[in-house]
Amino acid sequence: MKIFLDTAETDVVRKHFKTGLIDGLTTNPTLIRKSGRKHEDVYQEFKDIGLTDISMEVIGNAENMISEGKRLHKKFGKVATIKVPCTRDGLLACRELANNNIKVNVTLIFSVAQALLASKAGAAYVSPFVGRVDDNSFGGLCLVKDIADVYTKHILTTQVLAASLRNVRDAAKAFQYGANIVTMPPKVFEGMYNHILTDAGLKQFDIDYAESIAE
Repeated sequence: MKIFLDTAETDVVRKHFKTGLIDGLTTNPTLIRKSGRKHEDVYQEFKDIGLTDISMEVIGNAENMISEGKRLHKKFGKVATIKVPCTRDGLLACRELANNNIKVNVTLIFSVAQALLASKAGAAYVSPFVGRVDDNSFGGLCLVKDIADVYTKHILTTQVLAASLRNVRDAAKAFQYGANIVTMPPKVFEGMYNHILTDAGLKQFDIDYAESIAE
């Protein structure tokens, strides 16, 4: 069971990484563009923080994705997991990169069929997009479960990385449904600490403690 953050905010990642609860990181060109920084500067800072698994997205045709993936792996080493889309070109790139012992995260997974092709192409991870599946009126968590079930039945080593998670409940359920990894925005991670009954219990402890020392 691993928890990744999905962000390009280095200060936020640094804060949460210090807890010892964060295992890796996913990001994408949109998140990095919002940060106003260059991709590789962000990756380097994440590596310097101590993260050992950083999904780095590549784009273009198969040839471009392969060359860029190899370059990123050469520059950042084993911390680089190359992120490719589940397209014909993306899976061609996945196969070539995997054959060169480079970890690949196949993203934009919306069906079990896509997850099977990605696994056959050598993906280390597949990323079903839970929230986006829900937006299109079929169950994102059910997709996670179906992929995990098929992988288990056929003893496939590709891990299920549940992505596009928008709330704490879905993050917890994704693990319950067989995800190996969940990736979430920092806000969702922060929400995992909280529960109304925990807050009520702490309040009562404070009251009882104050009364006990006042006696």
